[in-house]
Amino acid sequence: MGRPRKIRPEQDLTDIKRDPIQTLSGMKDVLPEDQKYWDFVVRKIHNLCQCYGFKRIDTPILEESSLFERGTGKYTDIVEKEMYILKDKSGQTIALRPEATPGIARAYIEHGMKNRSQPVKLYWIGPMFRHSRPQKGRLREFHQFNFEAIGSKSPGQDAEIILLSWNIYKGLGIKNLSIQINSIGCLDCRAKYIATLKDYYKGNKTKLCSDCKRRLEKNPLRLLDCKEEKCARLANKAPQIIDTLCENCHDHFKSVLEFLDELNLPYILNPRLVRGLDYYTRTVFEIWPEEEKAQASLGGGGRYDRLVEELGGDPTPAVGFAGGIERIISKIKEQKITVPEKEKPHIFLAQLGELAKKKAMKLFEELLKGGIPIGASFGKDSMKSQLKLADRMGISYTLIIGQKEALEETVIIRDMETGNQEIVSGDKIIQEIQKRLKSFK
Repeated sequence: MGRPRKIRPEQDLTDIKRDPIQTLSGMKDVLPEDQKYWDFVVRKIHNLCQCYGFKRIDTPILEESSLFERGTGKYTDIVEKEMYILKDKSGQTIALRPEATPGIARAYIEHGMKNRSQPVKLYWIGPMFRHSRPQKGRLREFHQFNFEAIGSKSPGQDAEIILLSWNIYKGLGIKNLSIQINSIGCLDCRAKYIATLKDYYKGNKTKLCSDCKRRLEKNPLRLLDCKEEKCARLANKAPQIIDTLCENCHDHFKSVLEFLDELNLPYILNPRLVRGLDYYTRTVFEIWPEEEKAQASLGGGGRYDRLVEELGGDPTPAVGFAGGIERIISKIKEQKITVPEKEKPHIFLAQLGELAKKKAMKLFEELLKGGIPIGASFGKDSMKSQLKLADRMGISYTLIIGQKEALEETVIIRDMETGNQEIVSGDKIIQEIQKRLKSFK
């Protein structure tokens, strides 16, 4: 680092050239040209969730860090490596939200939602924060959508969550999708499987990556989920959990698959799929854009029958799903899916001169209140530049107010295609515009 630049007493601070400030690593601006993708995805989520009877919930970005330690799991990568933890001025340890489900479960308990008609079906959209290595489709600040059905143990509820997930991706036009699905059982049958899994890995411990050597003691199921090539080879030959499911878990999973068969959903049984969070039980699933590419998962979820109880509530079955919005947008662009543009206004309001600008602003508000979509640029003073802008926007008619029109309370209507102009009295302009806009309906 160089020495700080000395400033002469007579030197004006405005003369010093400052280095530009840039976004933090793993953070990203969403520029105007990309907003149409976000609008497209979020609108589809809103519409479908409401059709399925899910209601919107928002939770705070900041929560007690213990919420995620207890809910997500003390030995998960999220809590051990990725969570942004800080202390506030009172000394309380808090965390930037790394995932949504624990916060939604907390809200279910805190607001007494167990007294509502069950299941309580909620959906959520918002930003997440994880301090991990930035990668394609996953930044340190990323956005996710969740839907959760809390209060039902029915296999049909699992199937509805999977169907809703599937329909969101298909509704966005994404092609070549598959549903990867597995069951990781309940606590009882899982304990038996974990013992079998540990026995299998004992003789192979030296072949594991450093993370998996640690997972073998603290979180053995995650051994099946490692993306390291040498660990993946071992996982492919590991015993399968589905062979150790208890009768209840086996029957539940069988029923879920029967629902999917009836719905003609293309699923693939994936014995290595475990999901990386401690609260999952029984059904787990992910949506993949192509077979055999777990890193490309567009989202995933499953049943979490112990989470509400773990956070201090009554024993409550639940199932949910979470998907990454950036990953969806990346896939939409990759597959060159046409995203509908927002409907553009057919009318533009141009003005020339101070008095005309005041009159134009008043007319602009009147047109909006009359339900007429309209464009304008009150920061431009040149009539030529305003007409150029209207032309670029594909405007059909431009309303022009100059000094003469402002004094006479009239408006010029210019047909942007033919260039023809007509003078209309100001008190009749709304009716005249409404009449012309009928041709666009």
